[in-house]
Amino acid sequence: MGANILIVEDNPQSLELMSYLLSTHGHRVHGASTGIQALTLAVSEPVELVLLDLQLPDLDGYQVLRKLREQPRLATVNIVAVTAVAMVGDRERTLAAGFDHYMPKPINPRSFVAEIGSWLPTHARTPLPD
Repeated sequence: MGANILIVEDNPQSLELMSYLLSTHGHRVHGASTGIQALTLAVSEPVELVLLDLQLPDLDGYQVLRKLREQPRLATVNIVAVTAVAMVGDRERTLAAGFDHYMPKPINPRSFVAEIGSWLPTHARTPLPD
């Protein structure tokens, strides 16, 4: 069945790779390259998971996170920081800010879909091939 996943990523190659990996496993992917686009899509589309870059050209990921959490429909949706901000303590700061999970870049294409799958609601998980 798959999930509706919003990917917020300003790097076109990263957005394309994540979208490709998830869509080939049955997920419906909505892409946004700015925080404003992300907020518009999150309100207009049913979203079951948000993958959110921290460094965006307009709003930063923390601002987007706060605005997403203001939406009652998104209060329980997992929001994952997918970021190149990966210095000592960044993971802890990101989680303390309210992100549900943290994934450093670059992503590993071999394990990406499985890791994302663990953050989806049970009904939206797709089986992975052996």
